Amino acid sequence: MKLIYRPEIDGVRAIAVIAVILYHAQISIFEYQPFKGGFIGVDIFFVISGYLITSIILKELFASNTFSFKKFFERRARRILPVLLTVMLFSLPFAWILLIPSSLIDFCKSIIYSLGFSSNFYFWYSGQQYGAESGLLKPFLHTWSLSVEEQFYILFPIIILITYRYFKNYLIHILVLGFLVSLGLADWISRNHPSFNFYVLPTRAWELLSGSVLAYFEIKKGYRCNNMRLNSIFSFIGLLLIAHSILFFNNENMPHPSLHTLSPIIGTCLIIWYSNKDEFITKILSNKIFIGIGLISYSLYLWHYPIFAFAREVNFFDGYISYKFFFIFVAFLLSIFSYNFIEKPFRDKKVQFKKIIIIFLTTIVFLISFNYYGIKSDGILSRLPKGMPQEKQRLMDANFFKKENTQKVVLIGDSHAEALEFHLNEEIKKNDLSLYRFKTALYLNNFNFSNKKTGKIIKSFSKSNKKLDKFIKENSNLVVIMHYRWSIKFLETYFDNEEGFKEQSKTLYRFILEPTGIKTTSRKEREKFTKEALKNQIQNILDEGHKLILVYPVPEMGFHPIRLLYRKYLFEKNFSSNSLPILSGSYEIYKKRNELIFEILDSIQNPNIFRVYPHNFFCDTIIKDRCVANDKNKIFYFDDDHLSTHGSKLVAREIMDKINP
Repeated sequence: MKLIYRPEIDGVRAIAVIAVILYHAQISIFEYQPFKGGFIGVDIFFVISGYLITSIILKELFASNTFSFKKFFERRARRILPVLLTVMLFSLPFAWILLIPSSLIDFCKSIIYSLGFSSNFYFWYSGQQYGAESGLLKPFLHTWSLSVEEQFYILFPIIILITYRYFKNYLIHILVLGFLVSLGLADWISRNHPSFNFYVLPTRAWELLSGSVLAYFEIKKGYRCNNMRLNSIFSFIGLLLIAHSILFFNNENMPHPSLHTLSPIIGTCLIIWYSNKDEFITKILSNKIFIGIGLISYSLYLWHYPIFAFAREVNFFDGYISYKFFFIFVAFLLSIFSYNFIEKPFRDKKVQFKKIIIIFLTTIVFLISFNYYGIKSDGILSRLPKGMPQEKQRLMDANFFKKENTQKVVLIGDSHAEALEFHLNEEIKKNDLSLYRFKTALYLNNFNFSNKKTGKIIKSFSKSNKKLDKFIKENSNLVVIMHYRWSIKFLETYFDNEEGFKEQSKTLYRFILEPTGIKTTSRKEREKFTKEALKNQIQNILDEGHKLILVYPVPEMGFHPIRLLYRKYLFEKNFSSNSLPILSGSYEIYKKRNELIFEILDSIQNPNIFRVYPHNFFCDTIIKDRCVANDKNKIFYFDDDHLSTHGSKLVAREIMDKINP
């Protein structure tokens, strides 16, 4: 049984995809972003998908008491794969030319996972926060939603068929129960594991199931609401709820998905249920422009993100607002083309599916082969100019070196300490010592840590501190190394080099330090408490008879050195990879930003405290009054603030000199 075409649903699709595009484009008006809630466009798509898919399944079941999985998945393949594969193929040459090796490896992995409709798991597992600046450079980050939908399309028909056969009278009860359980799970997990919550089907299913519930009642009753007064009122309320969500939601400080997300979901449901061809809102949504955009919405969704990402990669996107609208225009042109010449032809039933399968399989094998090669070749280094350094962090890929009856060295810290692990471990091996690593947000036992986004206390951090505390008390004659990105912990502000590079990371955990039972409300109050707490914590380590090495702040760059050098190689004719241009930041800015940290660390005096100053390697050396990211042939940084192989090696050796003077 064929579904009746509803033009207003294409109108809602148009609103959803425009909201998503404007959100990803970060359109600003007088430095204000009016579409910060544009991310909810994806949630709207989920409701519509759930409604349409359930309608297809139930109409077939109610009409013939059977369901063809073969026909169902053929329709899905004809709908989803042609444009997806086209966008992937189109992206390959741009990735080859524009992406640095580490970005190309990530690109290749995301393609492979997307083909397996599991990219949501990849981005969750790799720690990629949706909406963060780093995510805007990943061309296929947006496929996470496609993976969620496809996982739903695989599981949902099976559940429906089993329920229909054995529990037919309870079908709606199971749909509603699934909705409630998924919503409750999403709301709970949003406060405890927000990244996992964002990406996975169990916490997204309620959005799809809300559409499923509507489809069930419509098909069961044979109609929707036919009260014109109610249709006019509730469809208008539905549009208002969607508009409010787009304009006033904020992904930075709102748990999502959660109970908060009910607003756009209810709004979409109201429009689906109460829209009628004779009422005002339906007439607006059925406008030819809205319908046109709705028809190409799938293509638009797939095209816009890689276009924006590649434009950002070469710094062509975030200048003038006219640049952004130009690339939006390009996305529209490509979407119109792909809709008319790729989507529609492949949906034509006259084209045999066997022929289509051959095209699909050939393309998929090629894509997997190319991207597998990209991963195994470390980002295809052969495509880069001779001498172009591609330094990276050497993270631990094996157990730390531990030997019985040797002095224990304990490395405490965050990702900055992690950057030192590999080379410090290598030095430890040479010197017949044992290395132990404790990952902590900040080793302060009298403090709690909360997620700045949600305000939720993060219990795992205090747990890791307790484990560390126990280890320090139970062992003697330790060498304890403390290394953090101190500025984030003490200042709670991201870095601005005041030379055009401002860190805009939306890292999930920005830490508020709170003494137990006392909330620090001002910077002065926080500084006072953290200063006293750190002193006490360090004193506790020293009182146990241990040796302490304090590693001072690594200079932050504010820019990605490898990416910046690669841009110079692409666009500056005078670039020579045999003698790299020196990239640097202000030494004065470094000192100003870290003044408080130096004051706190310097104020803690003890003969068993030893100090390592990373800035001595990078600041006021090659260039006076500047902190350098590289010399003429080596890069010291992996990204804007983490040390690369060469940089971490320098600091690790200095640490060893303090351990074994």
